[in-house]
Amino acid sequence: MTRCRRSILFVLLLLCTALFAMPVSAEPKFVLKLGHAVPEENAYHYGAVRFKELVEERTQGNVKIDIFPNNQLGTGERDILEGLQLGTIDMYVGSTGPVGGFEKRFLIFDFPFLFQNKTHVYSVLDGEIGRHILGLLESKGIRGLAWMENGFRNLTNSKRPVNGLGDIAGLKIRTQENKVHMAMWRLLGADPTPMAWSEVFTALQQGTIDGQENPIPVIYTSKLFEVQKYLALTQHVFSPAMIAVAQPVFMSLPKEYQTIFMAAAQEAALYQREVCDKMEHEYIETLKKNGMEVTTPDIEPLREASKKVYEDFRGELGDVAELLDNIISAKP
Repeated sequence: MTRCRRSILFVLLLLCTALFAMPVSAEPKFVLKLGHAVPEENAYHYGAVRFKELVEERTQGNVKIDIFPNNQLGTGERDILEGLQLGTIDMYVGSTGPVGGFEKRFLIFDFPFLFQNKTHVYSVLDGEIGRHILGLLESKGIRGLAWMENGFRNLTNSKRPVNGLGDIAGLKIRTQENKVHMAMWRLLGADPTPMAWSEVFTALQQGTIDGQENPIPVIYTSKLFEVQKYLALTQHVFSPAMIAVAQPVFMSLPKEYQTIFMAAAQEAALYQREVCDKMEHEYIETLKKNGMEVTTPDIEPLREASKKVYEDFRGELGDVAELLDNIISAKP
Protein backbone atom coordinates (compact mmCIF):
# COMPACT_ATOMS: atom_id res chain seq x y z
CA MET A 1 0.00 0.00 0.00
CA THR A 2 1.42 3.35 -1.00
CA ARG A 3 2.03 6.08 1.56
CA CYS A 4 -0.69 8.21 -0.11
CA ARG A 5 -3.32 5.44 0.28
CA ARG A 6 -2.34 4.83 3.89
CA SER A 7 -2.77 8.57 4.60
CA ILE A 8 -6.23 8.61 3.01
CA LEU A 9 -7.33 5.53 4.96
CA PHE A 10 -6.02 7.04 8.18
CA VAL A 11 -7.98 10.25 7.58
CA LEU A 12 -11.15 8.27 6.80
CA LEU A 13 -10.67 6.21 9.97
CA LEU A 14 -10.35 9.40 12.02
CA LEU A 15 -13.51 10.83 10.44
CA CYS A 16 -15.49 7.67 11.19
CA THR A 17 -14.25 7.63 14.76
CA ALA A 18 -15.20 11.27 15.18
CA LEU A 19 -18.68 10.70 13.77
CA PHE A 20 -19.36 7.78 16.08
CA ALA A 21 -18.01 9.75 19.02
CA MET A 22 -20.35 12.70 18.39
CA PRO A 23 -23.34 12.75 20.78
CA VAL A 24 -26.65 11.99 19.14
CA SER A 25 -29.09 14.86 19.72
CA ALA A 26 -31.76 13.46 22.00
CA GLU A 27 -35.45 14.05 21.43
CA PRO A 28 -37.12 16.33 24.01
CA LYS A 29 -38.52 14.45 26.99
CA PHE A 30 -41.51 16.81 27.20
CA VAL A 31 -43.25 18.56 24.29
CA LEU A 32 -45.88 21.03 25.46
CA LYS A 33 -48.53 23.01 23.60
CA LEU A 34 -48.97 26.63 24.72
CA GLY A 35 -51.99 28.48 23.38
CA HIS A 36 -53.12 32.08 23.43
CA ALA A 37 -55.90 34.02 21.73
CA VAL A 38 -54.12 37.06 20.27
CA PRO A 39 -51.96 37.89 17.23
CA GLU A 40 -48.19 37.53 17.38
CA GLU A 41 -47.67 41.31 17.64
CA ASN A 42 -49.45 41.31 21.01
CA ALA A 43 -47.38 41.53 24.21
CA TYR A 44 -48.79 38.17 25.34
CA HIS A 45 -46.94 36.50 22.49
CA TYR A 46 -43.69 38.26 23.37
CA GLY A 47 -44.01 36.92 26.92
CA ALA A 48 -44.78 33.41 25.68
CA VAL A 49 -41.74 33.42 23.38
CA ARG A 50 -39.44 34.61 26.18
CA PHE A 51 -40.77 31.85 28.47
CA LYS A 52 -40.23 29.23 25.76
CA GLU A 53 -36.64 30.41 25.19
CA LEU A 54 -35.77 30.38 28.89
CA VAL A 55 -37.27 26.95 29.57
CA GLU A 56 -35.75 25.27 26.52
CA GLU A 57 -32.33 26.73 27.29
CA ARG A 58 -32.35 25.85 31.00
CA THR A 59 -33.62 22.30 30.46
CA GLN A 60 -31.01 21.85 27.71
CA GLY A 61 -33.72 21.07 25.20
CA ASN A 62 -35.37 18.38 27.30
CA VAL A 63 -38.53 20.49 27.37
CA LYS A 64 -39.86 21.83 24.06
CA ILE A 65 -42.71 24.34 24.01
CA ASP A 66 -44.71 24.86 20.83
CA ILE A 67 -46.64 28.14 20.78
CA PHE A 68 -50.02 28.36 19.04
CA PRO A 69 -51.10 32.03 18.79
CA ASN A 70 -54.26 33.69 17.53
CA ASN A 71 -56.86 31.15 18.72
CA GLN A 72 -55.30 28.20 16.90
CA LEU A 73 -56.21 25.96 19.85
CA GLY A 74 -59.70 27.35 20.51
CA THR A 75 -62.24 30.04 19.75
CA GLY A 76 -61.22 32.26 22.65
CA GLU A 77 -59.51 32.39 26.01
CA ARG A 78 -62.27 30.44 27.74
CA ASP A 79 -61.85 27.59 25.26
CA ILE A 80 -58.09 27.47 25.83
CA LEU A 81 -58.49 27.48 29.61
CA GLU A 82 -61.04 24.67 29.37
CA GLY A 83 -58.51 22.80 27.24
CA LEU A 84 -56.06 23.08 30.14
CA GLN A 85 -58.61 21.51 32.45
CA LEU A 86 -59.51 18.78 29.95
CA GLY A 87 -55.89 17.91 29.23
CA THR A 88 -55.97 18.80 25.52
CA ILE A 89 -53.77 21.89 25.97
CA ASP A 90 -50.73 22.13 28.24
CA MET A 91 -50.15 25.84 28.77
CA TYR A 92 -51.95 29.18 28.55
CA VAL A 93 -50.98 32.83 28.32
CA GLY A 94 -53.85 35.28 28.53
CA SER A 95 -56.20 37.35 30.61
CA THR A 96 -57.86 36.26 33.82
CA GLY A 97 -61.22 37.54 32.54
CA PRO A 98 -62.74 34.10 31.82
CA VAL A 99 -61.45 32.59 35.08
CA GLY A 100 -64.25 34.14 37.12
CA GLY A 101 -66.63 31.75 35.34
CA PHE A 102 -65.23 28.74 37.22
CA GLU A 103 -63.40 30.33 40.15
CA LYS A 104 -65.56 33.16 41.49
CA ARG A 105 -62.85 34.51 43.74
CA PHE A 106 -60.98 35.72 40.64
CA LEU A 107 -63.76 38.30 40.25
CA ILE A 108 -61.73 40.38 42.70
CA PHE A 109 -59.82 41.81 39.72
CA ASP A 110 -63.03 42.97 38.05
CA PHE A 111 -63.94 45.45 40.77
CA PRO A 112 -63.73 48.96 39.31
CA PHE A 113 -60.98 51.44 40.19
CA LEU A 114 -59.35 48.92 42.53
CA PHE A 115 -55.80 49.92 41.63
CA GLN A 116 -54.32 53.42 41.59
CA ASN A 117 -51.54 52.74 39.08
CA LYS A 118 -49.23 49.97 37.86
CA THR A 119 -46.87 50.34 40.79
CA HIS A 120 -49.84 49.58 43.03
CA VAL A 121 -50.82 46.64 40.81
CA TYR A 122 -47.47 44.89 41.04
CA SER A 123 -46.92 45.54 44.72
CA VAL A 124 -50.09 43.43 45.10
CA LEU A 125 -49.69 40.79 42.39
CA ASP A 126 -46.04 40.02 43.09
CA GLY A 127 -46.67 39.82 46.82
CA GLU A 128 -48.51 37.49 49.16
CA ILE A 129 -51.97 38.45 47.84
CA GLY A 130 -51.05 37.69 44.24
CA ARG A 131 -49.48 34.34 45.14
CA HIS A 132 -52.54 33.39 47.17
CA ILE A 133 -54.93 34.19 44.33
CA LEU A 134 -52.89 32.24 41.76
CA GLY A 135 -52.92 29.31 44.17
CA LEU A 136 -56.73 29.20 44.04
CA LEU A 137 -56.50 27.66 40.56
CA GLU A 138 -54.79 24.46 41.66
CA SER A 139 -58.08 22.91 42.80
CA LYS A 140 -59.38 23.60 39.28
CA GLY A 141 -56.54 21.69 37.62
CA ILE A 142 -54.47 24.74 36.69
CA ARG A 143 -51.12 25.90 38.07
CA GLY A 144 -50.68 29.66 37.79
CA LEU A 145 -46.98 30.43 37.32
CA ALA A 146 -46.74 34.23 37.15
CA TRP A 147 -48.67 37.43 36.53
CA MET A 148 -48.44 39.14 33.17
CA GLU A 149 -50.60 42.07 32.11
CA ASN A 150 -52.93 43.45 29.51
CA GLY A 151 -52.95 46.92 31.04
CA PHE A 152 -55.78 49.13 32.26
CA ARG A 153 -59.05 48.98 30.33
CA ASN A 154 -60.22 52.17 28.60
CA LEU A 155 -63.39 53.28 26.86
CA THR A 156 -63.86 54.03 23.17
CA ASN A 157 -66.98 55.19 21.36
CA SER A 158 -68.21 56.76 18.15
CA LYS A 159 -70.65 59.30 19.62
CA ARG A 160 -68.78 61.92 21.66
CA PRO A 161 -65.66 62.65 23.69
CA VAL A 162 -65.89 61.45 27.29
CA ASN A 163 -64.64 64.03 29.76
CA GLY A 164 -66.81 63.07 32.71
CA LEU A 165 -69.52 60.83 34.07
CA GLY A 166 -72.35 62.53 32.17
CA ASP A 167 -70.73 61.77 28.80
CA ILE A 168 -71.04 58.02 29.39
CA ALA A 169 -74.82 58.13 29.89
CA GLY A 170 -76.76 56.29 27.20
CA LEU A 171 -73.78 54.80 25.39
CA LYS A 172 -74.31 51.22 24.26
CA ILE A 173 -71.04 49.57 25.27
CA ARG A 174 -69.82 46.10 24.38
CA THR A 175 -68.51 44.32 27.48
CA GLN A 176 -67.21 40.91 28.34
CA GLU A 177 -69.81 38.49 29.66
CA ASN A 178 -68.86 39.50 33.18
CA LYS A 179 -71.53 40.50 35.68
CA VAL A 180 -69.25 42.80 37.68
CA HIS A 181 -68.25 44.75 34.56
CA MET A 182 -71.84 44.98 33.42
CA ALA A 183 -73.02 46.22 36.81
CA MET A 184 -70.34 48.91 36.78
CA TRP A 185 -71.38 50.22 33.36
CA ARG A 186 -75.03 50.35 34.39
CA LEU A 187 -74.08 52.40 37.44
CA LEU A 188 -72.14 54.75 35.14
CA GLY A 189 -75.25 55.22 32.99
CA ALA A 190 -74.24 53.11 29.99
CA ASP A 191 -76.07 50.20 28.36
CA PRO A 192 -73.67 47.22 28.66
CA THR A 193 -74.01 44.66 25.87
CA PRO A 194 -72.11 41.35 26.13
CA MET A 195 -70.83 40.21 22.75
CA ALA A 196 -68.21 37.81 21.39
CA TRP A 197 -65.05 39.69 20.52
CA SER A 198 -65.08 38.29 16.97
CA GLU A 199 -68.34 40.21 16.34
CA VAL A 200 -67.34 43.56 17.83
CA PHE A 201 -65.62 45.28 14.90
CA THR A 202 -68.59 44.67 12.58
CA ALA A 203 -71.05 45.75 15.27
CA LEU A 204 -69.13 49.00 15.79
CA GLN A 205 -68.93 49.53 12.04
CA GLN A 206 -72.68 49.03 11.60
CA GLY A 207 -73.60 51.10 14.65
CA THR A 208 -75.21 48.20 16.48
CA ILE A 209 -73.16 49.31 19.49
CA ASP A 210 -71.59 52.70 20.21
CA GLY A 211 -68.40 51.63 21.87
CA GLN A 212 -66.34 49.08 23.73
CA GLU A 213 -63.73 48.95 26.49
CA ASN A 214 -60.32 47.31 26.37
CA PRO A 215 -56.66 47.90 27.11
CA ILE A 216 -54.77 50.13 24.68
CA PRO A 217 -52.84 47.32 22.90
CA VAL A 218 -56.12 45.58 22.04
CA ILE A 219 -57.67 48.84 20.80
CA TYR A 220 -54.71 49.44 18.52
CA THR A 221 -54.00 45.92 17.21
CA SER A 222 -57.73 45.43 16.49
CA LYS A 223 -57.68 48.68 14.46
CA LEU A 224 -60.63 50.10 16.32
CA PHE A 225 -59.50 53.58 15.24
CA GLU A 226 -61.13 52.72 11.91
CA VAL A 227 -64.59 52.55 13.52
CA GLN A 228 -64.19 54.58 16.76
CA LYS A 229 -63.50 58.30 16.98
CA TYR A 230 -63.12 58.81 20.73
CA LEU A 231 -60.82 57.21 23.29
CA ALA A 232 -61.21 58.03 27.00
CA LEU A 233 -58.41 56.96 29.35
CA THR A 234 -60.81 55.84 32.05
CA GLN A 235 -58.53 53.08 33.41
CA HIS A 236 -61.60 51.67 35.12
CA VAL A 237 -60.35 48.09 35.53
CA PHE A 238 -56.84 46.66 35.44
CA SER A 239 -56.67 43.59 33.27
CA PRO A 240 -54.19 41.11 34.71
CA ALA A 241 -52.97 38.20 32.66
CA MET A 242 -51.17 35.05 33.60
CA ILE A 243 -48.97 32.29 32.36
CA ALA A 244 -50.38 28.96 33.48
CA VAL A 245 -49.85 25.25 32.99
CA ALA A 246 -52.18 22.29 33.43
CA GLN A 247 -51.64 21.01 36.97
CA PRO A 248 -51.12 17.34 35.93
CA VAL A 249 -48.51 18.46 33.39
CA PHE A 250 -46.69 20.54 35.97
CA MET A 251 -46.69 17.69 38.50
CA SER A 252 -45.33 15.29 35.86
CA LEU A 253 -42.19 17.39 35.51
CA PRO A 254 -39.08 16.62 37.58
CA LYS A 255 -38.72 18.94 40.58
CA GLU A 256 -35.79 20.75 38.99
CA TYR A 257 -37.89 21.49 35.91
CA GLN A 258 -40.75 22.74 38.06
CA THR A 259 -38.31 25.20 39.62
CA ILE A 260 -37.13 26.24 36.16
CA PHE A 261 -40.72 26.79 35.03
CA MET A 262 -41.52 29.02 38.02
CA ALA A 263 -38.38 31.16 37.62
CA ALA A 264 -38.68 31.39 33.83
CA ALA A 265 -42.34 32.42 34.10
CA GLN A 266 -41.51 35.28 36.47
CA GLU A 267 -38.67 36.51 34.23
CA ALA A 268 -40.88 36.26 31.15
CA ALA A 269 -43.65 38.11 32.99
CA LEU A 270 -41.38 41.02 33.90
CA TYR A 271 -40.27 41.22 30.27
CA GLN A 272 -43.85 41.05 29.00
CA ARG A 273 -44.90 43.88 31.31
CA GLU A 274 -42.12 46.10 29.95
CA VAL A 275 -43.21 45.34 26.38
CA CYS A 276 -46.85 46.05 27.22
CA ASP A 277 -46.02 49.33 28.93
CA LYS A 278 -43.92 50.50 25.99
CA MET A 279 -46.65 49.50 23.55
CA GLU A 280 -49.28 51.46 25.48
CA HIS A 281 -47.36 54.72 25.24
CA GLU A 282 -46.49 54.22 21.58
CA TYR A 283 -49.98 53.10 20.61
CA ILE A 284 -51.73 56.08 22.23
CA GLU A 285 -49.65 58.41 20.06
CA THR A 286 -50.33 56.28 16.99
CA LEU A 287 -54.06 56.23 17.72
CA LYS A 288 -54.01 60.03 17.82
CA LYS A 289 -52.22 60.11 14.47
CA ASN A 290 -54.92 57.81 13.11
CA GLY A 291 -57.61 60.32 14.02
CA MET A 292 -58.76 59.31 17.50
CA GLU A 293 -59.52 62.09 19.96
CA VAL A 294 -58.04 61.12 23.33
CA THR A 295 -59.40 62.48 26.61
CA THR A 296 -58.47 61.99 30.26
CA PRO A 297 -61.73 62.24 32.23
CA ASP A 298 -61.97 63.03 35.92
CA ILE A 299 -61.93 59.58 37.52
CA GLU A 300 -63.29 60.43 40.98
CA PRO A 301 -66.96 60.85 39.95
CA LEU A 302 -66.72 57.53 38.08
CA ARG A 303 -65.18 55.84 41.09
CA GLU A 304 -67.89 57.24 43.37
CA ALA A 305 -70.73 56.25 41.02
CA SER A 306 -69.52 52.64 40.77
CA LYS A 307 -69.02 52.01 44.51
CA LYS A 308 -72.22 50.01 44.79
CA VAL A 309 -70.49 47.20 42.87
CA TYR A 310 -68.45 46.56 46.01
CA GLU A 311 -71.59 46.18 48.10
CA ASP A 312 -73.39 43.97 45.58
CA PHE A 313 -70.60 41.52 44.72
CA ARG A 314 -68.34 41.46 47.74
CA GLY A 315 -70.19 38.42 49.10
CA GLU A 316 -69.32 36.36 46.02
CA LEU A 317 -65.60 36.56 46.79
CA GLY A 318 -65.95 34.20 49.74
CA ASP A 319 -62.80 33.95 51.83
CA VAL A 320 -60.88 36.48 49.71
CA ALA A 321 -63.37 39.31 50.29
CA GLU A 322 -61.11 40.78 52.96
CA LEU A 323 -58.36 41.04 50.35
CA LEU A 324 -60.32 43.86 48.69
CA ASP A 325 -59.59 46.06 51.67
CA ASN A 326 -55.98 44.88 51.76
CA ILE A 327 -55.52 45.74 48.09
CA ILE A 328 -57.11 49.18 48.45
CA SER A 329 -54.94 49.99 51.47
CA ALA A 330 -51.71 48.56 49.96
CA LYS A 331 -49.12 51.26 49.42
CA PRO A 332 -48.15 51.68 45.76
